[in-house]
Amino acid sequence: MEHPYLFFVKIFEAIGLGHFAHTYTHVVYSWVLMAILIIAGALATKTISMVPGKAQNLFEVIVSGIEEFMVETVGEEGRWLFPLAATIFLYIFIGNLIGIIPGFFPPTANLNTTASCAIVVVVFTHVIGIKYHGAKYIKHFMGPVWWMAPLIFIIEIIGHLARILSLSFRLFGNMMGHEIVLAILFGLAGAFFAPLPIMALGIFVAFVQGFVFFLLSIIYFSGAMEHAH
Repeated sequence: MEHPYLFFVKIFEAIGLGHFAHTYTHVVYSWVLMAILIIAGALATKTISMVPGKAQNLFEVIVSGIEEFMVETVGEEGRWLFPLAATIFLYIFIGNLIGIIPGFFPPTANLNTTASCAIVVVVFTHVIGIKYHGAKYIKHFMGPVWWMAPLIFIIEIIGHLARILSLSFRLFGNMMGHEIVLAILFGLAGAFFAPLPIMALGIFVAFVQGFVFFLLSIIYFSGAMEHAH
């Protein structure tokens, strides 16, 4: 479901790539989202000084707030995971948020985008487990009773695969639902102001969905670092 007018799709149409833009709208707006984050990061680091300005203060509050919350949840040992976790949060939050802007499409309203983020999180969870425990990480999948290990192993594998479905479908469903409601309201005759309450609610939904994805990610990371019992 798309906005009636998508600015960057029109640009691709103008250069003869309209078919690609319509087929892979989420890819186009993922590129737009990455450009926004890269430019914002470059501008934030370019003006860093000992006496911070308003923009630097804002970025420092956001970054330090995410980091402190993560350390409180995971512990000091997980501080090195902050770059990945913070990137996930900012990517999803801003990706959700740009859908409120007329002419923009939230890439997180496409299952391919949310599934790719979920796969990164789940795969990296196991990378962390192997990094901390080596071959002993297999104990996380064996359960506490040795004779039930084969059954527990299968259940654990299913559970870890379900994490991908859970993370991706939760985010996709919420953002797609928001897009459908907006499209319906925009399509109604004389409904110029009708979408405004939904758009305002969309800001809250964008933050909550980004935060939930971030929180579940660091919980998975923390679980991989713990010793199996």
